Amino acid sequence: MAPYLKEGNAILEKYETLKAPQAGPRKYQIIYRNLITFGYGHVAALYGLYLCFTSAKWATILLGYMLFIVSELGITAGAHRLWAHKTYKAKLPLEILLMVFNSIAFQNTAVTWVKDHRAHHKYSDTDADPHNATRGLFYSHIGWLLVKKHPEVIKRGKQIDYSDICNNPVLRFQKKYAVPFIGTMCFVLPTVVPMYFWGESLRNAWHVNLLRYALSLHATFLVNSAAHYWGTKPYDKNLVASQNVSVSLLTSGEGYHNYHHAFPWDYRAAELGNNFVNLTTKFIDFFAWIGWAYDLKTVPKDLVISRMKRTGDGTSLWGWGEKYDGKRMKR
Repeated sequence: MAPYLKEGNAILEKYETLKAPQAGPRKYQIIYRNLITFGYGHVAALYGLYLCFTSAKWATILLGYMLFIVSELGITAGAHRLWAHKTYKAKLPLEILLMVFNSIAFQNTAVTWVKDHRAHHKYSDTDADPHNATRGLFYSHIGWLLVKKHPEVIKRGKQIDYSDICNNPVLRFQKKYAVPFIGTMCFVLPTVVPMYFWGESLRNAWHVNLLRYALSLHATFLVNSAAHYWGTKPYDKNLVASQNVSVSLLTSGEGYHNYHHAFPWDYRAAELGNNFVNLTTKFIDFFAWIGWAYDLKTVPKDLVISRMKRTGDGTSLWGWGEKYDGKRMKR
């Protein structure tokens, strides 16, 4: 067996060997601090949306859009594909860049994000999954951040190996200086830059940035919620995770979720690889071209087709209704 297949199978085995209980005592103990901060953030974001149509300058709105894109890449290319799944390797300059992008996104530190995500894959859609989709759409989208963790999440989380992330000097820096560094990258600079360079008001700069932040959060949350509720399952019909092209459009290519859960070590996170809705793959490919990213892992086509035949639901790669008969697509 080829070395990359052995490595891929080893990674898959790591995710699939242990399954936590599917059901157990479920107490919704609200974390009021999170409820208040999320509540304020969303009200402020709605006000920011209003300001975009009334008084905010176009440069401020454009900056918000640019920060939305780079923050998404900090999650998709950084926390997800590089650090959580180790689907490729990055040289120090790219790691630092992605850490900065990840800090602009502010979805906790990358260390915590990776731990939660590895738990999500190992115990997917069970009570040990931090955002267990079987507990409802709202819970898997944002509710899991508003209540205390299920006992199984805490118990099984202790078995997650993320020592490689804890030993990463770039991510150790982010974690050690999380409050000043992430706070500056996510909130201070995006507010100060419009005020200093083109005379935006504090009110507009602050609220438009909070709109950007809220939108980037919800884009990521859609992978946990919508991509576990709607879509097709061409690779493994037994998984809750589904193919959802709409989610891919909003998350720079993260919505091919049935494929991703079937083959979590593929750096493309999609069977279509480098396509027009997979900006993250294009980003990684660019840095591979200049030599900052390397050892990109992919899944051989024959292995993909074999998995489709063995466990898929018969739908196509795109999930638009075509049927797959093992040789060709049939409408």
